[in-house]
Amino acid sequence: MPVEHPLTGLVVREHRLAVPVDWSAPDRFPPIEVFAREITAPGREGEDLPLLLFLQGGPGGLSPRPAGGGWWTTALATHRVVLLDQRGTGRSGRVDGRRIAALGSAEEQAEYLACFRADAIVADAEHLRRTVYGGRRWATLGQSYGGFVTLAYLSSHPEALSACYVTGGLIGIEADAEEVYRRTFPRQVARNADFARRFPQDVELLGRIADRLAGGGVLLPDGDELTVERLQLLGMPFGMSTGVDGLHWLLDTADVDADGTPSPAFLAEVAHRTGYDENPLYAALHEIVYHQGGRAPGWAAQAELSRHPAFATDARPLSLTGEAVFPWMYEQIRALRPFRDAAHVLAERTQWPALYDAARLASNEVPVAAVQYYDDPYVDLDLALDTARVLGNAQVWITNEFLHDGLRVSGDVILPRLIDLAAGRWSVTGR
Repeated sequence: MPVEHPLTGLVVREHRLAVPVDWSAPDRFPPIEVFAREITAPGREGEDLPLLLFLQGGPGGLSPRPAGGGWWTTALATHRVVLLDQRGTGRSGRVDGRRIAALGSAEEQAEYLACFRADAIVADAEHLRRTVYGGRRWATLGQSYGGFVTLAYLSSHPEALSACYVTGGLIGIEADAEEVYRRTFPRQVARNADFARRFPQDVELLGRIADRLAGGGVLLPDGDELTVERLQLLGMPFGMSTGVDGLHWLLDTADVDADGTPSPAFLAEVAHRTGYDENPLYAALHEIVYHQGGRAPGWAAQAELSRHPAFATDARPLSLTGEAVFPWMYEQIRALRPFRDAAHVLAERTQWPALYDAARLASNEVPVAAVQYYDDPYVDLDLALDTARVLGNAQVWITNEFLHDGLRVSGDVILPRLIDLAAGRWSVTGR
């Protein structure tokens, strides 16, 4: 029964469904519960509004909690919005260190984690659509990794979809993790250069802190040692609109001692930003969401990092890494240590199921409207355009007005344009 939520004023209906962990072998693991929150504008809950399923970025990111304004404010003018907590996140069988440790061997843990990729998320969504919504078609809005899930959805169940909107998430359907990092590392170099141009004094300060950390003995509040490698993780938000400014203001609190030791306040915030307590699944799945078919074993991002001397821990100016996961993180970060052995097993796995059906995507008839951000260091623009060229009935709006979080900061602009683009009311060539 729909209930008006006291914090948001929205009409909310919650859905919980039991699903198998492994859809191909339902008895292999105990089932998990998948949770979805359906929201409707007040007074419209009785209307026959079209459905819009939001596919969250990540991997390992839970769906947004609609407190205050957001892109859904715009969407609710025309749609009933379904916010799905993707499996392993939020209230959908959250995977954290406790759950992984309870599974037994590293091999069994790895097999479990391998069941949390895009194909399984699509199967969960289909079960929700058929069970709760009677098989009614819906549109999807895929942010970042949600775009990967969108392409998997179009590959397996296009009949379920009325339209697909993608924000910063068109992936190269044949690109492996190695190719992705070959293309995105140079984009992170450019973001570092932008940071240095705007805040040269901060680059000098980072170098002083890194020199101190190289000597060892600087501990975070949870007892982990802050290393230079972990300090470099502070560059991950550089692809967001507030990323560069956010790091500047964090460094404003560093208040380093004469020997370069930063303040307790700075250390506490670094622990939070680089700790993965909220989303350990992001790290555990980060490279395997790209894997299809046969591949050589190993860590793709670590191999690419070794080809860029500018990212060495002793290089000055210190370069900050971007959206990548490295094997040392499973040793140095408390929340990730329970995943260590399974992560290494997954990195060595050489055969993976296909996620995308190239022939089916080429003949796609579902309207697809995507926005890709010119300066986005997370999703390579050229790979996105390669996919757009082979994806039937797709249109791509390319812009440098926004970065990777464009939907979050300007959803009232982006979402209506994508809806109009898919419906033929707006053209990227006739702007």
